Order: sequence, then C-alpha cells, then structure tokens
Amino acid sequence: MRTEARLFTGVAAFFAVTAAGYGWFSHEPAGTAALTIAFLMASLVAFFLRVQYRKRGLRAQDRGDAEVLETAGPLEFFPPHSPWPIVAALGAVVLALGIVYGLWLALIGFGVLALAVFGLVFQYAGRGDAQRSSSPEGGSGSDSVSSASTRSP
Repeated sequence: MRTEARLFTGVAAFFAVTAAGYGWFSHEPAGTAALTIAFLMASLVAFFLRVQYRKRGLRAQDRGDAEVLETAGPLEFFPPHSPWPIVAALGAVVLALGIVYGLWLALIGFGVLALAVFGLVFQYAGRGDAQRSSSPEGGSGSDSVSSASTRSP
C-alpha cells in the first residue's frame, strides 16, 4: 500500500496547492471550500493507506521481484445481501432535499443516513460470536465431549 499512499499524498498536495491559490486569487468561498474538502478527503485516504502499510508491511504488489502467485490467498468476508446501502441512498436523497426545502427534512434525512451507516457498520459485528454459539451445547455421549473440546472459548 506504499504506492497507493504516495499517490494519494500527491493528490492531497495538489488539492492543497490548488485550494490555496484559488482562495488567494479568486476570493470566492464556495470553490475554495470545495477544493479544501477534496484536499481533506485525499488526505484521509492517504493517512489510512499509510497506517495500513506500517501495520501490514510490504505487499507483493509493492515488490518488484514478486510473482503473481504470491498475491493469491483467502478473500475477506463479503456480505451476500444487505438492505443498508438502499437505506443510505434514501437518507442521502432526503438529506439533499432537506437542504433545498428546509431544516426539518434535512434532519430527518440525516437521521435516516445515520441509521443506515450504523446498520452498515454493525450488521455483521457479531458474526464470529454467532458462529461459535451455533454449535450444539448439549448432546448425548461422545458428541458433547468432542464438540466441547473442539470449540474455541
């Protein structure tokens, strides 16, 4: 992730210089704010990638002598279906309409969007606990002994 971190650091530097120059010469707050937000978003991604690089080290994609086979491995968990992206989209639309029509609608949209983000984040939070608790607790004879000895605490 070293290459990606450098790339987004360069993008963030570009937006910082552009925002400063635009703000200095135009004295227009909307464009300056948009360029500043773009700088902050690129900086956030660059920071995340740099932290991941320091935590996990070099990947095979970062080494010049790596083979394609080294990048193969198990994939992470991807949810099969979820209603929360649709709820997040609905919340974003209601929030955008609230900016146009009034604060009351914007607050409702913000609440729906916050609920959707909460749902997205915690939808599979207890996934490992549910798998452990679904193993049989009771049983007869050797089944209960073997399942109790192979379960993780």
